[in-house]
Amino acid sequence: MSGANPKLRRAARVAAVQALYQMDLSSEPQKSVIRQFLDHRFGQKDETGMITADEAYFEDIVNGCVAFQDDIDLAISGKLSEGWPIRRLDMTLRATLRAATYEIMRRPDVPALVIISEYVDIAGDFFDGKEPGMVNGIVENIAKDIRAAEFGLIGES
Repeated sequence: MSGANPKLRRAARVAAVQALYQMDLSSEPQKSVIRQFLDHRFGQKDETGMITADEAYFEDIVNGCVAFQDDIDLAISGKLSEGWPIRRLDMTLRATLRAATYEIMRRPDVPALVIISEYVDIAGDFFDGKEPGMVNGIVENIAKDIRAAEFGLIGES
Protein backbone atom coordinates (compact mmCIF):
# COMPACT_ATOMS: atom_id res chain seq x y z
CA MET A 1 0.00 0.00 0.00
CA SER A 2 3.02 2.27 0.04
CA GLY A 3 2.47 5.39 -1.99
CA ALA A 4 -1.32 5.22 -1.66
CA ASN A 5 -2.90 8.59 -1.01
CA PRO A 6 -5.67 8.17 1.60
CA LYS A 7 -7.68 11.15 0.30
CA LEU A 8 -7.57 9.88 -3.27
CA ARG A 9 -8.47 6.37 -2.09
CA ARG A 10 -11.40 7.75 -0.08
CA ALA A 11 -12.69 9.58 -3.15
CA ALA A 12 -12.27 6.40 -5.20
CA ARG A 13 -14.30 4.41 -2.66
CA VAL A 14 -17.13 6.96 -2.58
CA ALA A 15 -17.20 7.05 -6.37
CA ALA A 16 -17.19 3.25 -6.52
CA VAL A 17 -20.24 3.12 -4.24
CA GLN A 18 -21.95 5.70 -6.46
CA ALA A 19 -21.03 3.77 -9.61
CA LEU A 20 -22.29 0.47 -8.16
CA TYR A 21 -25.53 2.21 -7.16
CA GLN A 22 -25.88 3.63 -10.67
CA MET A 23 -25.30 0.21 -12.22
CA ASP A 24 -27.84 -1.39 -9.88
CA LEU A 25 -30.42 1.30 -10.65
CA SER A 26 -29.97 1.48 -14.41
CA SER A 27 -28.51 -1.92 -15.35
CA GLU A 28 -25.81 -0.06 -17.30
CA PRO A 29 -22.70 -2.14 -17.98
CA GLN A 30 -19.73 -1.41 -15.76
CA LYS A 31 -17.48 -0.31 -18.63
CA SER A 32 -19.96 2.42 -19.55
CA VAL A 33 -20.36 3.60 -15.96
CA ILE A 34 -16.61 3.55 -15.32
CA ARG A 35 -16.05 5.58 -18.49
CA GLN A 36 -18.65 8.15 -17.36
CA PHE A 37 -16.87 8.60 -14.05
CA LEU A 38 -13.42 8.82 -15.61
CA ASP A 39 -14.52 11.27 -18.31
CA HIS A 40 -17.02 13.45 -16.46
CA ARG A 41 -16.80 13.12 -12.68
CA PHE A 42 -13.10 13.01 -11.96
CA GLY A 43 -10.97 16.05 -12.57
CA GLN A 44 -7.32 16.80 -12.65
CA LYS A 45 -5.53 18.51 -9.76
CA ASP A 46 -5.81 21.95 -11.34
CA GLU A 47 -9.55 21.74 -12.12
CA THR A 48 -11.80 23.47 -9.63
CA GLY A 49 -15.10 21.93 -8.65
CA MET A 50 -14.09 18.42 -9.68
CA ILE A 51 -13.03 15.62 -7.38
CA THR A 52 -9.73 13.89 -7.84
CA ALA A 53 -9.55 10.22 -7.03
CA ASP A 54 -7.28 7.22 -7.34
CA GLU A 55 -8.81 6.22 -10.66
CA ALA A 56 -7.09 2.83 -10.85
CA TYR A 57 -8.37 1.98 -7.36
CA PHE A 58 -11.89 3.09 -8.35
CA GLU A 59 -11.78 0.86 -11.43
CA ASP A 60 -10.44 -2.06 -9.40
CA ILE A 61 -13.30 -1.85 -6.90
CA VAL A 62 -16.04 -1.54 -9.54
CA ASN A 63 -14.63 -4.24 -11.80
CA GLY A 64 -13.93 -6.50 -8.82
CA CYS A 65 -17.44 -6.13 -7.45
CA VAL A 66 -18.85 -7.21 -10.79
CA ALA A 67 -16.37 -10.06 -11.31
CA PHE A 68 -16.86 -11.49 -7.82
CA GLN A 69 -20.46 -10.43 -7.17
CA ASP A 70 -21.74 -13.94 -6.47
CA ASP A 71 -19.07 -14.54 -3.79
CA ILE A 72 -19.52 -11.03 -2.38
CA ASP A 73 -23.31 -11.35 -2.18
CA LEU A 74 -23.02 -14.78 -0.57
CA ALA A 75 -20.71 -13.38 2.12
CA ILE A 76 -23.06 -10.45 2.79
CA SER A 77 -26.17 -12.64 2.77
CA GLY A 78 -24.57 -14.90 5.35
CA LYS A 79 -24.44 -11.96 7.78
CA LEU A 80 -28.00 -10.69 7.25
CA SER A 81 -30.90 -11.65 9.48
CA GLU A 82 -32.68 -14.82 8.45
CA GLY A 83 -35.43 -14.07 5.96
CA TRP A 84 -33.80 -10.78 4.91
CA PRO A 85 -32.40 -11.27 1.38
CA ILE A 86 -29.75 -8.92 0.02
CA ARG A 87 -32.17 -7.62 -2.62
CA ARG A 88 -34.23 -6.01 0.19
CA LEU A 89 -31.35 -3.79 1.26
CA ASP A 90 -31.40 -0.14 0.25
CA MET A 91 -29.43 0.13 -3.01
CA THR A 92 -26.86 2.55 -1.57
CA LEU A 93 -26.36 0.31 1.46
CA ARG A 94 -26.00 -2.72 -0.81
CA ALA A 95 -23.42 -0.90 -2.96
CA THR A 96 -21.48 0.13 0.15
CA LEU A 97 -21.46 -3.42 1.51
CA ARG A 98 -20.41 -4.87 -1.85
CA ALA A 99 -17.50 -2.46 -2.24
CA ALA A 100 -16.32 -3.05 1.33
CA THR A 101 -16.65 -6.81 1.02
CA TYR A 102 -14.75 -6.81 -2.26
CA GLU A 103 -11.86 -5.00 -0.58
CA ILE A 104 -11.91 -7.39 2.39
CA MET A 105 -11.89 -10.39 0.05
CA ARG A 106 -9.52 -9.20 -2.67
CA ARG A 107 -7.33 -6.39 -1.35
CA PRO A 108 -5.08 -7.98 1.29
CA ASP A 109 -2.70 -5.04 0.81
CA VAL A 110 -5.18 -2.85 2.72
CA PRO A 111 -5.66 -3.60 6.43
CA ALA A 112 -9.16 -4.82 7.29
CA LEU A 113 -9.60 -2.17 9.98
CA VAL A 114 -8.87 0.57 7.43
CA ILE A 115 -11.47 -0.86 5.05
CA ILE A 116 -14.07 -1.15 7.81
CA SER A 117 -13.44 2.38 9.05
CA GLU A 118 -13.57 3.87 5.56
CA TYR A 119 -16.87 2.25 4.63
CA VAL A 120 -18.50 3.04 7.98
CA ASP A 121 -17.57 6.68 7.36
CA ILE A 122 -18.91 6.49 3.79
CA ALA A 123 -22.17 5.00 5.07
CA GLY A 124 -22.34 7.94 7.48
CA ASP A 125 -22.05 10.29 4.50
CA PHE A 126 -25.14 8.72 2.93
CA PHE A 127 -27.24 7.81 5.98
CA ASP A 128 -28.26 9.40 9.28
CA GLY A 129 -29.74 6.25 10.83
CA LYS A 130 -28.54 2.81 11.82
CA GLU A 131 -26.90 2.00 8.47
CA PRO A 132 -23.31 2.93 9.45
CA GLY A 133 -23.58 0.55 12.40
CA MET A 134 -24.98 -2.12 10.11
CA VAL A 135 -22.06 -1.65 7.71
CA ASN A 136 -19.67 -1.89 10.67
CA GLY A 137 -21.22 -5.11 11.96
CA ILE A 138 -21.56 -6.89 8.64
CA VAL A 139 -18.16 -5.93 7.22
CA GLU A 140 -16.36 -6.63 10.49
CA ASN A 141 -17.93 -10.09 10.69
CA ILE A 142 -17.00 -10.82 7.08
CA ALA A 143 -13.45 -9.60 7.78
CA LYS A 144 -13.18 -11.81 10.86
CA ASP A 145 -14.17 -14.82 8.73
CA ILE A 146 -11.80 -14.02 5.86
CA ARG A 147 -8.92 -12.35 7.70
CA ALA A 148 -9.10 -13.98 11.10
CA ALA A 149 -5.37 -13.55 11.70
CA GLU A 150 -5.67 -9.76 11.49
CA PHE A 151 -8.04 -9.90 14.44
CA GLY A 152 -5.95 -12.31 16.47
CA LEU A 153 -8.58 -15.03 16.04
CA ILE A 154 -6.05 -17.53 14.71
CA GLY A 155 -2.27 -17.72 14.70
CA GLU A 156 -0.38 -16.21 11.78
CA SER A 157 0.47 -18.94 9.32
